Amino acid sequence: RNQTTVLIYGETGTGKELFAQSIHNASPYQNGPFISVNCAAIPSTLLESMFFGTVKGSYTGAANTTGLFEQARNGTLFLDEINSMDISLQAKLLKVIENKTVRRIGDMKEREIRCRILCALNEAPLACIENGKLRRDLYYRLNTLPVLIPPLCRRGEDVFLLMERFCRELKGEFVLSEEVKKIFRTYSWPGNIRELRNLAEYFCFTGSQVITVKDLPPTFQYDGIGTGLSYCASK
Repeated sequence: RNQTTVLIYGETGTGKELFAQSIHNASPYQNGPFISVNCAAIPSTLLESMFFGTVKGSYTGAANTTGLFEQARNGTLFLDEINSMDISLQAKLLKVIENKTVRRIGDMKEREIRCRILCALNEAPLACIENGKLRRDLYYRLNTLPVLIPPLCRRGEDVFLLMERFCRELKGEFVLSEEVKKIFRTYSWPGNIRELRNLAEYFCFTGSQVITVKDLPPTFQYDGIGTGLSYCASK
């Protein structure tokens, strides 16, 4: 419920954006916009103008535009997969966070930013630093309030609670057999919650009220003796 920057770390598919939305909804910024940006999905050549905005004439074809920091005014800006952002842009991001101001490309004026900044990594932070994907100074600036989201294979009975939730959302009418539950308890869930939800949707299409081993999709990695092909590392 404060304005501190939060760094969320979790594997792909663990629900980082959902956690970020929950933080936004419980914060003083809840009535403002929630803007989510996947840094890996945007070319590095466009990121700077998107984040900071531009002024007319700063380069050929440039117009007066507001960047994401300004658009998120009185709200939350969520930067997902920040480890995919160009290192040079990370330095500028660090300056924005520390000074609470942003300068549009081609502008001489600093503009105050008033938004909560949440960031997320899909790889271990220290490994990103060692591999040159994340600036060390930016990491320690963002890591004020770290939130670790464990992979699904380390969350025990959450698998079945989530499956029940997805079943209700999809208006499905199925239950899992004990044999399938046994498989799910030892399966590695490489796609995490995203994989689980896709599986729930698949079960809705089968028409079976009790899901047995024969109802598992052909792509499901199962060794036929009651365990997944690979165990979770924590097992």
